[in-house]
Amino acid sequence: MSEHDMKLVVVGAAGRMGQTIIRVIQQMPGVRLHAAVEREGSPFIGKDAGELSGAGFVGVPITSDPLEAFLHAEGVIDFTSPAGSVEFAALAAQARIVHVIGTTGCSTADNEKIAAAARHARVVKSGNMSLGVNLLGVLVEQAAKALPASGWDIEVLEMHHKHKVDAPSGTALLLGEAAAAGRKIDLAAQSVRVRDGHTGARSEGTIGFATLRGGSVIGEHSVILAGEGELVTLSHSALDRSIFARGAIAAALWARPEKPGLYSMLDVLGLTR
Repeated sequence: MSEHDMKLVVVGAAGRMGQTIIRVIQQMPGVRLHAAVEREGSPFIGKDAGELSGAGFVGVPITSDPLEAFLHAEGVIDFTSPAGSVEFAALAAQARIVHVIGTTGCSTADNEKIAAAARHARVVKSGNMSLGVNLLGVLVEQAAKALPASGWDIEVLEMHHKHKVDAPSGTALLLGEAAAAGRKIDLAAQSVRVRDGHTGARSEGTIGFATLRGGSVIGEHSVILAGEGELVTLSHSALDRSIFARGAIAAALWARPEKPGLYSMLDVLGLTR
């Protein structure tokens, strides 16, 4: 451990992603666990964050006070809830630190508040923190641009574990936005989220979403471009939750020397359009 290690706070420390992030921080050079935060009333308050996550004793007890946790930190890794991320964004802005947000399901109002916080914090927000998915987004945009809307329909298919609470997934929306960018259309106006009953024929130029939930699936995503007599399928499988943790920590290290602003994983990975 070096004095130059980036001091990171993990919020939602007792959750599936929080525990994964704590384990990965212990393995990755250049970072150290500075504090771990859980919500008020959590049964895990006071417990050692490392022992809870299976990383062994790290001497960082879980706290319910984010203000204190952020005080001498350099960055926060946040895969919590939209309301939590908005609150943490305001605190990160006050502390002038890096805020990496992997939370999905944020509303337009939530995103506006996070963007306002990015005037003072270095915020990296993405529907997916993995290298593979962000590369897939770039390929989807290229494919959507190359294949004409008049003959090619686009469908985004995703499956996640039964505990996931938002749909479509943040990753599916990231891929849908990439396809819409390739077609130069507005996703909100051109997406089909639900099909039930007598739907009539498929509208040309729309981007469809299908959501599957079950078991322990970490994340499966496919973008299907369907033409007359042929299909092009671009897909990504997440085999281990740690890919998101490694991506988020890489994002925090990348953002450390940057100016305040709102960034995405495309910026971190140098994949910007």
